[in-house]
Amino acid sequence: MSPAGPEASRAPYRVLAIPGDGVGPEVVGAARQVLDQAAGSFGFGIEWSEIVAGGAGIDVHGVPIRPEDIDACRGADAVLLGAVGGPKWDDPNASVRPEQALFALRGGLGLYANLRPVTVHPALKAAAPVRAELLDGVDLMIVRELTGGLYFGRPSEERVADDGTRSAVDTLPYTEAEIRRIVRLAFELARNRSKRLTSVDKANVLATSRLWRKVVNEIAPEFPEVEVRHQLVDSCAMLLVRQPARFDVLVTENLFGDILSDERSEEHTSELQSQFR
Repeated sequence: MSPAGPEASRAPYRVLAIPGDGVGPEVVGAARQVLDQAAGSFGFGIEWSEIVAGGAGIDVHGVPIRPEDIDACRGADAVLLGAVGGPKWDDPNASVRPEQALFALRGGLGLYANLRPVTVHPALKAAAPVRAELLDGVDLMIVRELTGGLYFGRPSEERVADDGTRSAVDTLPYTEAEIRRIVRLAFELARNRSKRLTSVDKANVLATSRLWRKVVNEIAPEFPEVEVRHQLVDSCAMLLVRQPARFDVLVTENLFGDILSDERSEEHTSELQSQFR
Protein backbone atom coordinates (compact mmCIF):
# COMPACT_ATOMS: atom_id res chain seq x y z
CA MET A 1 0.00 0.00 0.00
CA SER A 2 1.41 3.38 -0.97
CA PRO A 3 1.20 6.52 1.18
CA ALA A 4 -1.60 7.67 -1.11
CA GLY A 5 -3.68 4.58 -0.30
CA PRO A 6 -6.69 4.33 2.02
CA GLU A 7 -4.54 4.38 5.17
CA ALA A 8 -3.32 7.89 4.39
CA SER A 9 -6.74 9.40 5.13
CA ARG A 10 -7.44 7.37 8.25
CA ALA A 11 -7.10 8.84 11.73
CA PRO A 12 -4.00 7.61 13.56
CA TYR A 13 -4.22 4.15 15.11
CA ARG A 14 -4.32 4.39 18.88
CA VAL A 15 -1.81 1.86 20.19
CA LEU A 16 -1.24 1.42 23.91
CA ALA A 17 2.12 -0.03 24.94
CA ILE A 18 2.71 -2.05 28.11
CA PRO A 19 6.48 -2.57 28.35
CA GLY A 20 6.19 -4.83 31.40
CA ASP A 21 9.20 -6.34 33.13
CA GLY A 22 12.53 -7.99 32.38
CA VAL A 23 13.19 -8.03 28.64
CA GLY A 24 9.71 -6.59 28.02
CA PRO A 25 10.73 -2.93 27.68
CA GLU A 26 13.54 -3.83 25.27
CA VAL A 27 11.26 -5.98 23.11
CA VAL A 28 8.42 -3.46 23.10
CA GLY A 29 10.86 -0.64 22.31
CA ALA A 30 12.16 -2.51 19.27
CA ALA A 31 8.61 -3.34 18.15
CA ARG A 32 7.65 0.33 18.39
CA GLN A 33 10.54 1.26 16.13
CA VAL A 34 9.38 -1.28 13.55
CA LEU A 35 5.78 -0.04 13.70
CA ASP A 36 6.85 3.59 13.42
CA GLN A 37 8.96 2.74 10.39
CA ALA A 38 6.05 0.89 8.80
CA ALA A 39 3.77 3.85 9.50
CA GLY A 40 6.18 6.20 7.74
CA SER A 41 6.62 3.87 4.78
CA PHE A 42 2.93 3.14 4.24
CA GLY A 43 1.42 6.47 5.13
CA PHE A 44 -0.54 5.84 8.30
CA GLY A 45 -0.21 7.33 11.75
CA ILE A 46 0.24 5.82 15.20
CA GLU A 47 -0.77 7.64 18.35
CA TRP A 48 1.17 5.99 21.19
CA SER A 49 0.26 5.85 24.84
CA GLU A 50 1.82 3.78 27.62
CA ILE A 51 0.96 2.30 31.01
CA VAL A 52 2.93 0.34 33.56
CA ALA A 53 1.69 -3.12 34.53
CA GLY A 54 2.97 -6.37 35.98
CA GLY A 55 5.86 -6.10 38.41
CA ALA A 56 6.42 -2.51 37.33
CA GLY A 57 2.80 -1.78 38.20
CA ILE A 58 3.28 -3.26 41.67
CA ASP A 59 6.34 -1.09 42.21
CA VAL A 60 4.62 2.11 41.09
CA HIS A 61 0.97 1.64 42.08
CA GLY A 62 0.98 -1.30 44.50
CA VAL A 63 -1.13 -3.42 42.11
CA PRO A 64 -0.27 -5.25 38.86
CA ILE A 65 -2.76 -3.19 36.86
CA ARG A 66 -5.40 -0.60 37.78
CA PRO A 67 -9.04 -0.48 36.61
CA GLU A 68 -8.33 2.77 34.77
CA ASP A 69 -5.52 1.02 32.90
CA ILE A 70 -7.95 -1.65 31.73
CA ASP A 71 -10.27 1.14 30.55
CA ALA A 72 -7.38 2.73 28.64
CA CYS A 73 -6.68 -0.60 26.92
CA ARG A 74 -10.34 -0.95 26.05
CA GLY A 75 -10.27 2.45 24.35
CA ALA A 76 -7.22 1.67 22.20
CA ASP A 77 -7.20 0.13 18.72
CA ALA A 78 -4.46 -2.28 19.78
CA VAL A 79 -2.34 -3.15 22.81
CA LEU A 80 1.35 -4.01 22.51
CA LEU A 81 2.33 -6.07 25.54
CA GLY A 82 5.79 -7.11 26.65
CA ALA A 83 6.60 -9.69 29.33
CA VAL A 84 5.57 -9.50 32.98
CA GLY A 85 7.11 -10.99 36.08
CA GLY A 86 10.61 -11.88 37.20
CA PRO A 87 12.71 -12.98 40.18
CA LYS A 88 12.09 -9.72 42.02
CA TRP A 89 8.40 -10.53 42.42
CA ASP A 90 8.66 -14.34 42.54
CA ASP A 91 7.36 -14.86 46.05
CA PRO A 92 4.87 -17.75 46.33
CA ASN A 93 3.45 -16.18 49.50
CA ALA A 94 2.71 -12.83 47.84
CA SER A 95 -0.95 -11.93 47.53
CA VAL A 96 -0.18 -9.55 44.65
CA ARG A 97 1.70 -10.98 41.67
CA PRO A 98 2.67 -9.56 38.23
CA GLU A 99 0.78 -12.27 36.33
CA GLN A 100 -2.49 -11.01 37.76
CA ALA A 101 -2.21 -8.19 35.22
CA LEU A 102 -2.55 -10.74 32.41
CA PHE A 103 -5.67 -12.29 33.89
CA ALA A 104 -7.20 -8.84 34.39
CA LEU A 105 -6.48 -7.91 30.76
CA ARG A 106 -7.89 -11.14 29.39
CA GLY A 107 -11.02 -11.06 31.50
CA GLY A 108 -11.55 -7.31 31.26
CA LEU A 109 -11.15 -7.16 27.48
CA GLY A 110 -12.89 -10.46 26.73
CA LEU A 111 -9.79 -11.97 25.11
CA TYR A 112 -11.02 -15.55 25.04
CA ALA A 113 -8.89 -16.87 22.17
CA ASN A 114 -5.11 -17.09 22.14
CA LEU A 115 -3.85 -17.93 18.63
CA ARG A 116 -0.32 -19.32 18.53
CA PRO A 117 0.96 -20.14 15.02
CA VAL A 118 4.06 -22.32 15.04
CA THR A 119 6.48 -22.71 12.14
CA VAL A 120 10.12 -23.71 11.94
CA HIS A 121 12.63 -20.90 11.51
CA PRO A 122 15.22 -22.16 8.99
CA ALA A 123 18.11 -20.49 10.81
CA LEU A 124 17.22 -22.30 14.05
CA LYS A 125 16.37 -25.71 12.66
CA ALA A 126 19.84 -27.16 13.20
CA ALA A 127 19.90 -25.87 16.78
CA ALA A 128 16.66 -27.58 17.79
CA PRO A 129 16.90 -30.15 20.60
CA VAL A 130 15.05 -32.66 18.38
CA ARG A 131 16.30 -34.16 15.13
CA ALA A 132 16.01 -31.68 12.28
CA GLU A 133 14.07 -34.10 10.08
CA LEU A 134 11.27 -34.22 12.65
CA LEU A 135 10.61 -30.54 11.98
CA ASP A 136 10.04 -30.90 8.25
CA GLY A 137 6.63 -29.58 7.25
CA VAL A 138 5.73 -28.14 10.66
CA ASP A 139 3.05 -25.47 10.29
CA LEU A 140 0.42 -25.57 12.99
CA MET A 141 -1.92 -23.25 14.82
CA ILE A 142 -2.55 -23.76 18.53
CA VAL A 143 -5.88 -22.26 19.63
CA ARG A 144 -5.90 -21.85 23.40
CA GLU A 145 -9.01 -20.92 25.35
CA LEU A 146 -7.92 -17.98 27.49
CA THR A 147 -10.58 -16.81 29.94
CA GLY A 148 -11.82 -20.02 31.58
CA GLY A 149 -10.51 -23.08 33.35
CA LEU A 150 -8.16 -23.31 36.31
CA TYR A 151 -6.70 -19.82 35.92
CA PHE A 152 -10.09 -18.20 36.47
CA GLY A 153 -11.86 -20.79 38.64
CA ARG A 154 -12.98 -20.02 42.18
CA PRO A 155 -12.27 -21.04 44.86
CA SER A 156 -8.52 -20.99 44.33
CA GLU A 157 -6.74 -20.83 47.65
CA GLU A 158 -4.52 -22.41 50.27
CA ARG A 159 -6.24 -23.60 53.42
CA VAL A 160 -5.04 -24.43 56.94
CA ALA A 161 -7.04 -26.84 59.09
CA ASP A 162 -7.48 -26.46 62.84
CA ASP A 163 -4.65 -28.91 63.39
CA GLY A 164 -2.31 -26.87 61.17
CA THR A 165 -2.49 -29.22 58.19
CA ARG A 166 -2.25 -27.29 54.93
CA SER A 167 -4.20 -28.01 51.77
CA ALA A 168 -4.92 -26.13 48.56
CA VAL A 169 -7.78 -26.09 46.10
CA ASP A 170 -8.12 -24.91 42.50
CA THR A 171 -11.36 -25.04 40.55
CA LEU A 172 -11.67 -26.01 36.87
CA PRO A 173 -14.94 -24.63 35.45
CA TYR A 174 -16.10 -24.46 31.83
CA THR A 175 -19.51 -23.59 30.46
CA GLU A 176 -20.90 -24.90 27.19
CA ALA A 177 -20.91 -21.36 25.78
CA GLU A 178 -17.21 -20.85 26.57
CA ILE A 179 -16.31 -24.10 24.85
CA ARG A 180 -18.52 -23.49 21.82
CA ARG A 181 -17.06 -20.10 20.93
CA ILE A 182 -13.43 -21.26 21.02
CA VAL A 183 -14.13 -24.55 19.25
CA ARG A 184 -16.11 -22.81 16.51
CA LEU A 185 -13.23 -20.41 15.93
CA ALA A 186 -10.84 -23.36 15.65
CA PHE A 187 -13.09 -25.05 13.07
CA GLU A 188 -13.22 -21.85 11.02
CA LEU A 189 -9.43 -21.59 11.07
CA ALA A 190 -9.03 -25.25 10.11
CA ARG A 191 -11.46 -24.84 7.20
CA ASN A 192 -9.17 -22.20 5.71
CA ARG A 193 -5.94 -24.15 6.31
CA SER A 194 -5.35 -27.87 5.79
CA LYS A 195 -8.79 -28.87 7.09
CA ARG A 196 -7.49 -30.91 10.01
CA LEU A 197 -8.55 -30.16 13.58
CA THR A 198 -7.22 -31.87 16.70
CA SER A 199 -9.13 -31.28 19.93
CA VAL A 200 -6.99 -31.90 23.01
CA ASP A 201 -8.55 -32.90 26.33
CA LYS A 202 -8.32 -35.32 29.25
CA ALA A 203 -11.74 -36.87 28.76
CA ASN A 204 -10.75 -40.13 30.45
CA VAL A 205 -10.40 -38.25 33.76
CA LEU A 206 -12.00 -34.79 33.74
CA ALA A 207 -15.71 -33.94 33.53
CA THR A 208 -14.89 -30.62 31.86
CA SER A 209 -12.99 -32.49 29.16
CA ARG A 210 -15.92 -34.82 28.56
CA LEU A 211 -18.17 -31.79 28.05
CA TRP A 212 -15.49 -30.29 25.79
CA ARG A 213 -15.46 -33.43 23.63
CA LYS A 214 -19.27 -33.52 23.41
CA VAL A 215 -19.37 -29.92 22.19
CA VAL A 216 -16.68 -30.58 19.57
CA ASN A 217 -18.68 -33.53 18.24
CA GLU A 218 -21.85 -31.44 18.15
CA ILE A 219 -20.22 -28.66 16.12
CA ALA A 220 -18.32 -30.97 13.75
CA PRO A 221 -21.29 -31.64 11.37
CA GLU A 222 -21.37 -27.92 10.57
CA PHE A 223 -17.87 -28.29 9.09
CA PRO A 224 -18.02 -31.55 7.10
CA GLU A 225 -14.87 -30.65 5.17
CA VAL A 226 -12.77 -30.61 8.37
CA GLU A 227 -11.28 -33.85 9.66
CA VAL A 228 -11.63 -34.00 13.45
CA ARG A 229 -9.50 -35.98 15.87
CA HIS A 230 -9.60 -36.16 19.65
CA GLN A 231 -6.26 -36.46 21.45
CA LEU A 232 -5.55 -36.89 25.14
CA VAL A 233 -3.22 -34.17 26.35
CA ASP A 234 -0.46 -36.49 27.56
CA SER A 235 -0.16 -38.33 24.24
CA CYS A 236 -0.45 -35.01 22.40
CA ALA A 237 2.55 -33.69 24.32
CA MET A 238 4.57 -36.69 23.12
CA LEU A 239 3.40 -36.39 19.51
CA LEU A 240 4.21 -32.68 19.36
CA VAL A 241 7.83 -33.73 19.83
CA ARG A 242 7.90 -36.93 17.79
CA GLN A 243 5.48 -36.09 14.95
CA PRO A 244 4.72 -32.34 15.03
CA ALA A 245 3.92 -32.16 11.31
CA ARG A 246 0.84 -34.35 11.82
CA PHE A 247 -1.00 -31.39 13.37
CA ASP A 248 -2.68 -28.48 11.59
CA VAL A 249 -5.06 -26.71 13.99
CA LEU A 250 -5.00 -27.77 17.63
CA VAL A 251 -7.67 -26.49 20.03
CA THR A 252 -7.62 -26.95 23.77
CA GLU A 253 -8.45 -25.46 27.14
CA ASN A 254 -6.47 -22.87 29.05
CA LEU A 255 -3.93 -24.87 31.06
CA PHE A 256 -3.29 -27.49 28.39
CA GLY A 257 -2.85 -24.78 25.75
CA ASP A 258 -0.39 -22.91 27.95
CA ILE A 259 1.81 -25.99 28.39
CA LEU A 260 1.60 -27.38 24.85
CA SER A 261 2.34 -24.09 23.11
CA ASP A 262 5.33 -23.50 25.38
CA GLU A 263 6.55 -26.98 24.50
CA ARG A 264 6.53 -26.06 20.83
CA SER A 265 8.32 -22.74 21.32
CA GLU A 266 11.06 -24.43 23.36
CA GLU A 267 11.94 -26.53 20.33
CA HIS A 268 13.37 -23.46 18.59
CA THR A 269 10.30 -22.86 16.45
CA SER A 270 8.97 -19.44 15.64
CA GLU A 271 5.90 -18.59 17.68
CA LEU A 272 3.76 -15.47 17.55
CA GLN A 273 0.85 -14.81 19.85
CA SER A 274 -2.35 -12.97 19.16
CA GLN A 275 -5.31 -12.66 21.48
CA PHE A 276 -8.79 -12.06 20.10
CA ARG A 277 -12.19 -11.29 21.47
